[in-house]
Amino acid sequence: MAESDKQYDAVVIGGGIAGMQASLDLGDQGYRVLLVEKEPSIGGVMVGLNKVFPTLDCSSCICTPRMAETAHHENITLQAYTEVKKVSKNGTGFHVELIEKPRYVDAEACIGCGQCELACPVDVPHEFDYGLGARRAIYIPHANAIPQVATLDVEHCTFCGKCATVCPVECVDYLQQPEEVTIEAGAVIVTTGLELIPMEDKQEWGGGKLINVLNPLAVERIQSSDGPYGHIMRPSDGKVATSIAYVQCAGSRDQSMGYPYCSRVCCMYALKQAILTKGYGDVEITIYHMDIRAFGKGFEQFYRRAMDDGIRIVNGKVARITEDADHNPVLRVELLDEGGQVVERTYDMVVLSQGLRAGWHPEGVLGAREDEDGFFEIPNLKLYPTVSSIEGVFVAGVAAGPKDIPDAIVEAGSAAMEAANYLEATRTVAAT
Repeated sequence: MAESDKQYDAVVIGGGIAGMQASLDLGDQGYRVLLVEKEPSIGGVMVGLNKVFPTLDCSSCICTPRMAETAHHENITLQAYTEVKKVSKNGTGFHVELIEKPRYVDAEACIGCGQCELACPVDVPHEFDYGLGARRAIYIPHANAIPQVATLDVEHCTFCGKCATVCPVECVDYLQQPEEVTIEAGAVIVTTGLELIPMEDKQEWGGGKLINVLNPLAVERIQSSDGPYGHIMRPSDGKVATSIAYVQCAGSRDQSMGYPYCSRVCCMYALKQAILTKGYGDVEITIYHMDIRAFGKGFEQFYRRAMDDGIRIVNGKVARITEDADHNPVLRVELLDEGGQVVERTYDMVVLSQGLRAGWHPEGVLGAREDEDGFFEIPNLKLYPTVSSIEGVFVAGVAAGPKDIPDAIVEAGSAAMEAANYLEATRTVAAT
């Protein structure tokens, strides 16, 4: 890396929709931006979604043009498959230590032809499809991945050499090692996204072990035209599901699990998935909830549309989820709108509407403080909702708290504006 490639106006950590928007907003103003993403491709969670609520527009159709625009912007440099090791203050700027993870493929030479993937004999559960589909031990993450570069999974590779043999540009390199890179930046924007609240600790709901109790992002892939199934089938036996239950507030608003907050998107994505599933045929869908929070523009109308489509919205507390001998999930439910009656109901499939938590914890890397919910602490949330507790570090998207896609994009624009103001202020001070 040349010395000129180690100096940037800003580093954006996280290549999801918020990170791309912040990078584009800064790049359009003429600032040089380094966008760092830990996965092999940018796009984050959004590129794997099916549609967005409440408009039901294609998620990928919105996200992939943004990915291409980011990749081809003259002021933005992509650093995918890279971890941030340390961010340290350096005067008014920052000293950023990165670790480029080895792809075992020469990324500059790879042409993304996919021949290595076709030749590989090893099948592995695909992370992009949440384990429902399969990939090869050497693979391109998905059809819309940027960069379109193969990555070799050495944990599953048998080193048979077939990928290297068929590669037309001879770019497979089994001897690649992690590379440490240090860059300087004037400002940092953190857009590190989300994780679903894990269900392993929720033993009364199966502890994440019941095969036909799915997480909502897996259902997004099932519903997608490029997904692993092509129909609403359940994983245990491939049976087309004719009865599905959604369990709301899975993790969220749950003091016992340590997540007392509302995750804001769960009610709406459950309604969205239910409406879309109804389009596949005659499916009985029930949503169990404590209350439905349809707070945004068009959300109430969307909620009423779901009920008009025949989706049952039931005020009930799910106490336990087990399964019968055929792996059909069995729900024990207290029906709050029927006087507290306790019933057991069996379904083909259950979806836990899992809440959101921060996807990255910065204390040991960045030194920024977290609030009690595990998100970045924002000292003045009302006036400066993207300004962190460290001067020159800005936050957007779910790194700052649960939110939907439009709010994450708006917040990314705010973070870019604050970063630009900070850069101009520090330049003015330096010039005087």
